Amino acid sequence: MNLVIIGAQWGDEGKGKIVDYLAGESDIVVRYSGGANAGHTIVADGEEFALHLVPSGILYPDKTVILGSCMVIDPKALFDEIAMLEKRGVRTAGRVLISDRAHIVLPHYIALDKERDAARKQPIGTTGRGIGITFSQKAERDGIRLADLEWQAKLDELPAESRDFILSYKERLQSMSVNLTAFLMRRKGRRVLFEGAQGALLDIDSGTYPFVSSGMSGAAGAAAGGGLGPRSLDKVMGVFKAYSTRVGNGPFPTEFDPAREGEGSLCSYIRETGREYGVTTGRPRRCGYLDLVALRYACDVNSIDSLVMTHLDVYDTLTEIKACTAYDINGTHTEDFPASIPALEAARPVFKTFTGWRSPTTGINGAEALPPAAKDYIKFIEDYCRTRVGIISVGKDRAQTFVRESVWSV
Repeated sequence: MNLVIIGAQWGDEGKGKIVDYLAGESDIVVRYSGGANAGHTIVADGEEFALHLVPSGILYPDKTVILGSCMVIDPKALFDEIAMLEKRGVRTAGRVLISDRAHIVLPHYIALDKERDAARKQPIGTTGRGIGITFSQKAERDGIRLADLEWQAKLDELPAESRDFILSYKERLQSMSVNLTAFLMRRKGRRVLFEGAQGALLDIDSGTYPFVSSGMSGAAGAAAGGGLGPRSLDKVMGVFKAYSTRVGNGPFPTEFDPAREGEGSLCSYIRETGREYGVTTGRPRRCGYLDLVALRYACDVNSIDSLVMTHLDVYDTLTEIKACTAYDINGTHTEDFPASIPALEAARPVFKTFTGWRSPTTGINGAEALPPAAKDYIKFIEDYCRTRVGIISVGKDRAQTFVRESVWSV
């Protein structure tokens, strides 16, 4: 079975934890998109790991993990991350593979990435990791892939500094290189988990363009980056928080206004309680109420079969919470998520208010033990999005995860 896990918001939804949790029952984990701009935090047995390139399943000693065809890979960042894992007792030899169609991030792309974003009249707020430049070079057919490492004429096109950089990693990269399609076709019938990066609303085509990532972070990218045809994907699960966050610039209709709310603002509370700081950049995340208009759009445009709710426990102490059920855009009421950036910037959220449960959820032993008010909140989300919430997370650890329906079945 081929199972896809994507972020259903603007990234940072807790995909790393969910992939890590489900990887225990999988055979292979394929990270299909993004690069070192992504960050996944995993807590296992009280120990915390921050990953940027290596797929989350690496913490299980018997799993094979693969960096997919639509990834862009900075060799230095990759091998620094592998060294960190080895130092902390995670064996990686022979377990981390890379699609030979994946592109390589060159050092001068990183400086160029920062320069270009700073020069924009409306900066995107990139992580400055060279990701956008690498994708741009790929689209212009000037990029370099793992498969090109033996293509001397291609290497000769590069500046000497970039060529020397690649050659210094050549042997290690080639030892990990794999024909991803052939590899997976020979393992038909295995449980394969396809891990997305960023989120559906940051997808280059279906996201809030131009305030998006440069790759396919939606479910469609799992086929392209995973080396399989779309009909080979059996199920799509979308991870979302009980509230919304966003890093970088771009429209965010339900964003809190900390300036208006003051020091003890709800934004500050959510940010500190939910540890809403970027794993990759350390930047504080923008926070807001759950945007159901955006979430339902993500479900529809990605054919999400089942949702995964994380960070429900962050709301445990609040007397009331809200969720956006529609937008008022210049006097027009809509429940559709628009493509227009001016429309999204003008959108005023229409909220539904829910009674808080004011009861800890982190220590309960299953979804049935959730407070009634929390169950009501989840039920409303399911009805609005026309999608079942199949997994609920109430904390950082693997054990704080409740599965409400079978994952590995269609």
